[in-house]
Amino acid sequence: MNTDIDEFGKKTAHFHERMKKRVEVVGSILVDAFHLLALFAIGGTTVWAAFTEFSSFIEQGHASLVDILLLFIYLEIGAMVGIYFKTTRLPVRYLIYIAITALARILVEIVGAEHKVGYDLLILTGSILLLSFAVLILRYGSYKLPSDSRVNDQDQKAPGVDKMVDS
Repeated sequence: MNTDIDEFGKKTAHFHERMKKRVEVVGSILVDAFHLLALFAIGGTTVWAAFTEFSSFIEQGHASLVDILLLFIYLEIGAMVGIYFKTTRLPVRYLIYIAITALARILVEIVGAEHKVGYDLLILTGSILLLSFAVLILRYGSYKLPSDSRVNDQDQKAPGVDKMVDS
């Protein structure tokens, strides 16, 4: 009787492991498919938005500094999507670059509209300086202390879905 129970336990454990492996494969395929679909949607939306903005500049007959900075934001988003598509790693520095560019746009708009100095300008410039230091720290840290996955990526692409790196 005990041998039958032991054998049944082994069979169910083996069945459970096989099912678990199959579910993991299906889950991995679904996650990869979602990532690709989302990347194409974000990339397409970015190209569409940049083209729409560029078309409006042509209709106006000129582009201001704020408009050009907006195109740089679209460029950084496109580069970030491209890097994530190729490496499945989110480049954190690009997010900081986008934030710096967005704050620079606001700074240019405030200075262009009001022509006065105030705490808002001090806060914006301080924020840009703080983000610049963050980029400096990330670059220095990635140079001095490379992650293990980065070292492995030079030999072969390591599997991973939602990894964030600083490059």
